[in-house]
Amino acid sequence: MSRYHGTYAAWKSDPEAFWAELAGTIDWIKPWDRVLAKIDGLDRWFVGAECNTCWNAIDRHVKAGRGDSRALIYESPITGAKATFTYAELLDEVSTLAAVLEDRGIRKGDRVIVYMPMVPQALFAMLACARIGAVHSVVFGGFAPAELATRINDAQPRAILTASCGLEPNRVVAYKPLVDQAIDMAVHKPEACIVLARPQVAAELRPGRDHDWQTLISLARGRKADCITLAATDPLYILYTSGTTGQPKGVVRDNGGHMVALEWSMSAIYDVKPGEVYWAASDIGWAVGHSYMVYAPLLHGATTILFEGKPVGTPDAGVFWRIIAEYGVVVLFTAPTTFRAIRKEDPNGDFIRKYDLTHLRALFLAGERADPDTIKWAEAQLRVPVIDHWWQTESGSPMAANPIGLGMLPIKYGSPSVPMPGYDIHVLDEGGHEVKRGTLGAICVKLPLPPACLPTLWGNDERFHKSYLSHFPGYYDTADAGYMDEDGYLYIMARTDDIINVAGHRLSTGAMEEVLASHPNVAECAVVGIADAVKGQIPIGFVVLKSGVARPAGDIEKECLAMIRERIGAMASLRAAMVVPRLPKTRSGKILRATMRKTADREEFKVPATIDDPAILDEIAAVLRTKGIGV
Repeated sequence: MSRYHGTYAAWKSDPEAFWAELAGTIDWIKPWDRVLAKIDGLDRWFVGAECNTCWNAIDRHVKAGRGDSRALIYESPITGAKATFTYAELLDEVSTLAAVLEDRGIRKGDRVIVYMPMVPQALFAMLACARIGAVHSVVFGGFAPAELATRINDAQPRAILTASCGLEPNRVVAYKPLVDQAIDMAVHKPEACIVLARPQVAAELRPGRDHDWQTLISLARGRKADCITLAATDPLYILYTSGTTGQPKGVVRDNGGHMVALEWSMSAIYDVKPGEVYWAASDIGWAVGHSYMVYAPLLHGATTILFEGKPVGTPDAGVFWRIIAEYGVVVLFTAPTTFRAIRKEDPNGDFIRKYDLTHLRALFLAGERADPDTIKWAEAQLRVPVIDHWWQTESGSPMAANPIGLGMLPIKYGSPSVPMPGYDIHVLDEGGHEVKRGTLGAICVKLPLPPACLPTLWGNDERFHKSYLSHFPGYYDTADAGYMDEDGYLYIMARTDDIINVAGHRLSTGAMEEVLASHPNVAECAVVGIADAVKGQIPIGFVVLKSGVARPAGDIEKECLAMIRERIGAMASLRAAMVVPRLPKTRSGKILRATMRKTADREEFKVPATIDDPAILDEIAAVLRTKGIGV
């Protein structure tokens, strides 16, 4: 029997007592005065407490005699580089880099932008900032200069930590020219730029401002920065939400509540024990990379993996399975798009059977909706539980999940299962009234938000209230739409903006995508609503075929249309189903549905800064033209 229901009931009956008990797993310099309090109109956790996140992630494990345990495994199939760092070695690297930052005048509360590839030094940088109380803001390496400049102006960092380049499977991206352009464009000018030299590209250093990373480390070697005392409510980092333009939206994460929630989740949700190998296959620039590649595994005393590569093409669709077998990974956490990419290249799972995956206990998926067909394929191939769970950059940890550490609940395909403690989830109509079970609506969280969830936006409490709290007073608006069934299972069907209205019928694009994904020749798909003079909106579908499919595209498109009519009904009849070579996505794998819709509707739009390859939009436009739609 799962302990979930009792745990959730215990939280709901006394939230403050629940989180106070869990806080006992964290080392506190000073205990809290109040578990929860409203400060300047904001809900804050563990008010009055003092702590240090870096201490809890590294030092305490070394102090407890676990310095020889593996903390970090680095794998770069692109370069062939591998490295392993124990907790003691990680402490040495982080405390030395922290001393370098102090030498550059970085102090508590100063901001530092980390603009780096997937190398160990990126993780060292985050933890070094946490050690001395600097607020880090990780920005995707390779992000466009204009977008980086907006983040520089918003965060006003004293320093930028970067590298000479980042590596993609077929190209090298020089970072330093992008950073130089961004600083030139920005109104705020960082005092220092510390550059990690990589052998693939030499970076030009500007005298006075720029410094060579290894030179500074060599000069500081032997000197270590100690952990400083921080308030639990002090900011740990700022993370700008993907796709923001103009005035960026910087999600703030605090120190105390963040540690409590993440430490609990490693055991309760993921069922990982200290010393075990846990792999969140994410980029360091995303919330998953922050929470579950860096902080949660290290807070828990587990081993984390940092991977510089892709699920396919570095060198093949078997690289994930090789790493899992080689290092004994017990839990893998990745995005559904990763599995769609692997399935597209290896539909029969031939690579999976080449490796010993006996250590693997579970696969967790998040980042976008996991369609049932992908989950069933992964279950059949891996023969372990495949858990879809739901959370956001703003939440920092799962909002709904199947907590296998508490005893797994029955899986319902298409659902990320049930709300986690801290999240009192309601489905509301536009008037803010609760809808009946099974009815589509706006998914909202009753306030207060739990530990690890954002307390505000960086420097903009007013925008925080306007963006998240004003639409449904008393609730946090997730901007996701879906429903809850009679058993309390949540179904995330689309972003609120992706609910389309066809002749008065509110339809979920997610439900239509679920149907298209079940076609035996389809690897992945997307459905968007386009403008229609008569019906208001009509859906169109885009499908990417599995590798090796030789059937005529027209036949597959007709079958897709027929499946939608049969399973959803005539009101959801697609205007067209189109085979496309690929879908436009962010670098984290989220499909850019809004951009696809604007392309089809011939609306002007700015190409999202987070797009993986802008050329895909031209391919989509070309297919739309052949169907007589849009451009």
